[in-house]
Amino acid sequence: MTQAVVVDDSHFMRTVISDILESDGIEVVEQAADGEAGVAAVETHDPDVVTMDVEMPRMNGIEAVEEIMATNPTPVLMLSAHTDEGAEATFEALEKGAVDFLAKPGGEVSTEISAHREALVEKVRSATRADPSSVGDVETDDEAIEADHEYVANPTLVVGASTGGPRVVEKVLSDLPREADLRVLVVQHMPDGFTERFAARLDRRSEYDVAEAEDGMRIGGGEAVVAKGDYHMEVAGYGNGRLRLRLQQDEQRHGVRPAIDTTMETAAEKVDGPLTGVVLTGMGSDGAAGIEAIKAVDGATLAQNEETCSVFGIPARAIETGCVDRVLPAEEMGKAILDTIRENG
Repeated sequence: MTQAVVVDDSHFMRTVISDILESDGIEVVEQAADGEAGVAAVETHDPDVVTMDVEMPRMNGIEAVEEIMATNPTPVLMLSAHTDEGAEATFEALEKGAVDFLAKPGGEVSTEISAHREALVEKVRSATRADPSSVGDVETDDEAIEADHEYVANPTLVVGASTGGPRVVEKVLSDLPREADLRVLVVQHMPDGFTERFAARLDRRSEYDVAEAEDGMRIGGGEAVVAKGDYHMEVAGYGNGRLRLRLQQDEQRHGVRPAIDTTMETAAEKVDGPLTGVVLTGMGSDGAAGIEAIKAVDGATLAQNEETCSVFGIPARAIETGCVDRVLPAEEMGKAILDTIRENG
């Protein structure tokens, strides 16, 4: 039986979360009221998964995640307030090693959490499949990345990721030099309210100008967008080296919106210049059809390898299509992307 530790400073939230998990056959071996007690509970019980609040006394969730990863690496699911402060704290926790997060509906002490029971259970079960040992700093071979500066004109890159993705996406974009002049489309499975903050983090940490996607937006070389949470992002047009985007709320695909497949398929249809598709760590099969579409128009296709994935789902399904050109560790993805757009490649 799957075993969990529930960490939250609200007795109400601990009780509700525990009841939801146990009603689905997940045994809650201990409830902890702060990060310090949560770290001790993980050491004592060695659970399969931890649900972790962010704001707590004595030791907050970010500090607790860092300590757990240092002493007893365990998949951690963050439960975050749906606020700007909650979003920023969540990304810090993901940097420290948390594998995924769920936004609490209604705030820190959420009376609405029961209505989201399916999402909570799905996230917890997904987290148990994550490999916490794959979480850590991704090293980069800077010399290899800077070895050649001759790139093709007007290249487009589509990157898709889910569980464990934010840290890897951030590293991949930080490894792309501005002179490569890519138009970058990022689809990270993430709810509305978090994608804007994620885009801001990518903007600070890369040479590209990164923003959350807007309907009708046009992007050119050196610019990147993050698909807006709860909206599919389509490439609606392409001309003079610029992409035109459309956001829509058609039904979910693979149970998610935005879907990687939607962006990749429309990019394959509309972009007539160099096109590269990349699938990174995550649960499910979203991205497999998109990779097939990009390969069908002679685009380049890359997938993250199992050893560096938190969850080897999305890349595995893409690889199974037979349409992936190269399978690489996360730390080599930046160089591999640049290899696909070199004049001599």
